[in-house]
Amino acid sequence: MYRKIIVSLSLEHGIGEKAIEVARRLVTKDGTIIGVHVYEPMPGSASAYVSKEAVARAYNSMKQALEDRVAPWPDVEGVMLKGHSGRAIVDYAEEVGADCIIVGSHKPGMRDIFLGSTAARIVRHAQCSVHVLR
Repeated sequence: MYRKIIVSLSLEHGIGEKAIEVARRLVTKDGTIIGVHVYEPMPGSASAYVSKEAVARAYNSMKQALEDRVAPWPDVEGVMLKGHSGRAIVDYAEEVGADCIIVGSHKPGMRDIFLGSTAARIVRHAQCSVHVLR
């Protein structure tokens, strides 16, 4: 059983509900579940063509989507992170003292073989246990 679990909730994929249910089975009675979504800023070259207001609207929209996603589970706190998904989740887990990260995976393709997926990066770099869900 774990006291503090981070659940990676990519808002583009549907594994979040399953991951939260797994976390709820693994967390101790007095433990904490934190559902995170990572907002990846646009590359510098693309951001030159997008207004700051549009970026702020996109960020706020994603934040609201995260809040809506965790709303059915009052015991799950939603947290938005900024940065590269794999690195941001690992860094946040260390910052808050998480002892488990739950992350979804997908069937790997050629891109994942060469670049590595978020799940693979988390597994390689996390200082805590990692549960990978298909």
